Amino acid sequence: MDSKLIITKFAIHGYNVHPSVVELLRNKISPDKLDLVIERICKTVNSFIITEKDVKPILDSILSEKRKDTKAVKRERLSWDVRNGIRVKDVTGRSSCEGSIEDFIAYFNSRFEKLSLILKKRIRPVQIKMLKSLNGERVEIVGMVNSVRDYGNYAVVELEDRTGVVNVIAYDRVKEDAIKLLGDEVIGVLGTVRGRNVIADRLIFPDVPVSKGRRRIDFGVVFISDTHFGSREFLQREWDLFASWLNGELGSGEVGEIAERVRYVVVAGDIVDGVGVYPDQEKDLVIHDIYGQYEFAAEQLDKIPKDVKIVLSVGNHDAIRQAEPQPALPKEYRDLFSNNVVHVGNPAYVDLDGLNVLIYHGRSLDDLITKVPGFDYSRPQEVLAELLKRRHLCPRYGEKAPIAPEKEDLLVIDEVPDVLHCGHIHTYGIGVYRGVYLVTSSTWQSQTEFQRKINLKPDPGIVAVYIDDRMGKVKFYDERNSIG
Repeated sequence: MDSKLIITKFAIHGYNVHPSVVELLRNKISPDKLDLVIERICKTVNSFIITEKDVKPILDSILSEKRKDTKAVKRERLSWDVRNGIRVKDVTGRSSCEGSIEDFIAYFNSRFEKLSLILKKRIRPVQIKMLKSLNGERVEIVGMVNSVRDYGNYAVVELEDRTGVVNVIAYDRVKEDAIKLLGDEVIGVLGTVRGRNVIADRLIFPDVPVSKGRRRIDFGVVFISDTHFGSREFLQREWDLFASWLNGELGSGEVGEIAERVRYVVVAGDIVDGVGVYPDQEKDLVIHDIYGQYEFAAEQLDKIPKDVKIVLSVGNHDAIRQAEPQPALPKEYRDLFSNNVVHVGNPAYVDLDGLNVLIYHGRSLDDLITKVPGFDYSRPQEVLAELLKRRHLCPRYGEKAPIAPEKEDLLVIDEVPDVLHCGHIHTYGIGVYRGVYLVTSSTWQSQTEFQRKINLKPDPGIVAVYIDDRMGKVKFYDERNSIG
């Protein structure tokens, strides 16, 4: 922290400050807390020249309060629990929101605080309200994106923190990043104060750190999604081939050996096709009641060997609240499934014998693909990389993915997983971003009439498999299975 900046801030309040105080504040106080600390000191001390003796008891009191606040934040954070031998972290049984104004305030405060803490490990921001006294100086700020406006040669990003709002002007390559912002993200900005604006040199995203290496495991994990049991377009033949493969009845060579090592099957939601999810859906159903669909789902999952644990998440077609985060299925449906099925919410962190998997159905992928230049449904892994870059599973509030205002924003990616697994869009893609494997699962449903109308072409019957430290795939379009 710049000593000159500290001296200037005290001068604004009409005080001179001893050099020892400047050094003390540089070592003890983070830049984002500096303004509040100086205001408190100036309100408490009557001396014209503020000394270390004046400041030390005030500083001790502030640091004590900070430690209490930190403990309180930690108590509010969601904790892991164990289900059928698997560590899980999700919202199941822990939702407390009622949709009040207070809930929404708490939710957005949680989002801002979580992402700000990540950013503050990389930059040292000043509060936005202080920018008016720093004209011409280079600054670092952190804020939530209110809006983005494209003016051709430049873009204007309106950024807000707890103390105020500022317009960030982005030119050239910085503009390319700016116009990809959806709003409601928390970002950092490096730039220069010019009057009431900040001219950006760089936008800083929370992003995940670069991993030194991918996790190595001595077992296999299968990733699938969007089974849509109950749909007329459900691919029964391909599903039976998949089950036969897991039972060691299909495949030779490497493909057969991989099946023998599979310990987990992870399903990223849309277990059943649901009822009334889209217009005229009843024409696409062979099972028209939701309970019957889950009975059929349980029968089909029962074909998987009992020594393989199935981690079953939910999606927007399932019989659960639509707002994310979603809890696991209600008990009346969970009771239909065998004991090797572990029910989790959406999103959910699961610890599979040391492999940390973040499961997210992926409803927000539609928002990014349709609104961010350069994205499309044929390369879904690129969209997953963008979620990791923004450290949030649903960056934009109020779009296609509804969000429940929980007191803690559980869609923030505050723990970096080994694998990010999504579904929803019915197209298959795998990739790696900064050491994190990205998996967008295929579907077990052929193209519906509704999908034809919106030009969605699925990639059905493709299974992603994580084994050793690599990701491969097995195809079940026909009996000519292959590993890729």
